[in-house]
Amino acid sequence: MNFDIINPATGQKINSFEQMSPDEVNRILDQCQAAQRQWRHTPMTERARLMKAAQQLLLSNKEEYARVMTQEMGKVWPQGIAEVEKCAWACEYYADNAERFLAPEEVETEAHHSFVTFKPLGVILAVMPWNFPLWQVFRFAVPALMAGNGGVLKHAPNVFGCAQLIEKIFREAGFPEHLFRSLLVDVPQTTEVIHDPRVAAVTITSSVAAGRAVASEAGKALKKCVLELGGSDPFIVLEDADIDRAVEVGIVGRFQNSGQSCIAAKRFIIVDAVYDEFEKKFVEAAGQLKMGDPMEEGVYIGPQARLDLRDGLHDQVRRSAEAGARVLIGGQLPEGPGAFYPPTVLAGVKEGMAAWSEELFGPVATLIRVKDEAEAIEVANCTEFGLAGAVWTRDLARGERIAADDIESGAAFVNAMSKSDPRMPFGGIRHSGYGRELSIYGIREFVNVHAVWVEQA
Repeated sequence: MNFDIINPATGQKINSFEQMSPDEVNRILDQCQAAQRQWRHTPMTERARLMKAAQQLLLSNKEEYARVMTQEMGKVWPQGIAEVEKCAWACEYYADNAERFLAPEEVETEAHHSFVTFKPLGVILAVMPWNFPLWQVFRFAVPALMAGNGGVLKHAPNVFGCAQLIEKIFREAGFPEHLFRSLLVDVPQTTEVIHDPRVAAVTITSSVAAGRAVASEAGKALKKCVLELGGSDPFIVLEDADIDRAVEVGIVGRFQNSGQSCIAAKRFIIVDAVYDEFEKKFVEAAGQLKMGDPMEEGVYIGPQARLDLRDGLHDQVRRSAEAGARVLIGGQLPEGPGAFYPPTVLAGVKEGMAAWSEELFGPVATLIRVKDEAEAIEVANCTEFGLAGAVWTRDLARGERIAADDIESGAAFVNAMSKSDPRMPFGGIRHSGYGRELSIYGIREFVNVHAVWVEQA
């Protein structure tokens, strides 16, 4: 079986990868496990040195790496460069902080000496998606490797070129040759790898359905699992918000990466007092976004990653419109090749519509009118997801209260766009998953929290 890579901007085949045989997968797992057993004893200073080398490779070759993403999944080229730079930031952050994050912690007991250490688990399997094909892998791999683990990556088939690129980056940075490997396999083979005794734990970033499947298999194998799944993030605009700034940031928050982001602002919940002004300015701004060749200067909306994904998104828009939502802009399939979908804004979205209850993974924003703060919070939490959220108000105390106490999610932002940051934990609740990536919490997900108690002889 071959995995064909289709350029979503043109519909043309650009590459093909042969599926790995069971024998090849077995050999890779053996090699990775052997490499990890040596790596776990590597001093943290040496791990940090190699991670800084990976950082420099990323920065030196960011245009080349961004181009691979553009070709394989249609990422607008400047946004691809920014993604590579963010990967480099993660390398630098954990190179500088991992030793402190994993330092033994003394515990006062009646023992002569008692403390907690943080030791690697072994080889971690990562099942990763196509929408941020470098960042979402580095987000897992950098802390995992710095903690002394090895990694095997099952990437989305449409970005297998990115998968091999990441493997190459770690190898060229000087990491042990087999410490981080890519598996070019299908779903049934992935299930076998989850159950393989050489794999210690699993992490997945994907859809709710895929998360359920992986978590189920990991549970059967009694293996630790971290899930980062879908989102339908609320973007609350209160009556005292800076509307111009909220529109400006909201446009980026919804439409960057052509709308293909789990943490994108998806449901814009606006109080009645400022709704009309926000709608007018938001639709005007969305209409200015240029769609086209992702390598062309000035283009902000590239193609969706695959044609079937584009068509599924359009079906969600169609069903919402048939249920009474108003299409203010967009919502039509463009003519010509490629998996393009125009910036689309829906208004009059009500509970029960696809745009209310389902994740819209593309350049479609939903506007929801509410009467006041209390209703805004109620609507924000009326979702099966819980990844992130944002609230806009000039009253910072009010904003902090809502963000900290009222928005039910893994993260909340005041007068800012929802985003991931190496310094802050990233993850969700409910159908957005469990466990955390990034920060000190992320690096401690895949370690053995090992208690040591010492008595006098």
